[in-house]
Amino acid sequence: MSTTVTTNRALLSSVETNGYAFVEGAAMRELLAPFGPLADWDAFSRSWDRLELDTYMADGGRYRRRRHATYVATSRGIARAAHTPHYQAVDYNPLNGGVARWFEPIEDTIGSGPTLHAVLDYCAATFGTLSPSTREWHVEAHQFRIEARAGAAGRPTPEGLHRDGVDYVLVLLVNRRNIASGVTGIHSLEGRTLGRFTLTDPLDAAIVDDHRVAHGVTAVEPIDPSQPAYRDVLVVTFRAQDLRT
Repeated sequence: MSTTVTTNRALLSSVETNGYAFVEGAAMRELLAPFGPLADWDAFSRSWDRLELDTYMADGGRYRRRRHATYVATSRGIARAAHTPHYQAVDYNPLNGGVARWFEPIEDTIGSGPTLHAVLDYCAATFGTLSPSTREWHVEAHQFRIEARAGAAGRPTPEGLHRDGVDYVLVLLVNRRNIASGVTGIHSLEGRTLGRFTLTDPLDAAIVDDHRVAHGVTAVEPIDPSQPAYRDVLVVTFRAQDLRT
């Protein structure tokens, strides 16, 4: 189990001390409030119904749908960048790494909407506090839907316990329907379990220092196999840009 934090001060302390923080939805809503209202939340969450199938799954799975967008964050604000492929080294993603993966872009209205920008602005402020010397961030936003069916569990992290090869990661639950399990585990780089928790309600969130901890999520299964079953999350990663090049 992990203790949830309720204030930004406690969150920063938890990340600095433990390498991660778990925030329940009500507290996360309060943390996001200074960065603008989540005025398009309904449209934002419904956009997960329009994600495209991830056809790059090396395990042959057809249980993951996603969209992707890239941004640049500086002291002047956050701006969407040209659409590019998502790439991870094999060292970080032994299942699907080493391949430039082109995903359909996050829809313009969602990518520029108030909910996503409140999340991005919050991340920029929080990660900027944790790393005050960073002047520019490469930001990626990923919409994921993991589907589960009778006899076919969905795997939120098919690569297993892993790091993403960035500086900081936010995982934000958007919706969870008719699924069991999906437990997030946080581990030290030596493999010791640091925390376990389940994102169950909208805006429940995990924030991790990707240099210091690894994370993974257990497979999800349908509670009622006759009904749709899925887990919708937004994953945002921040990686410091080297401005010397």
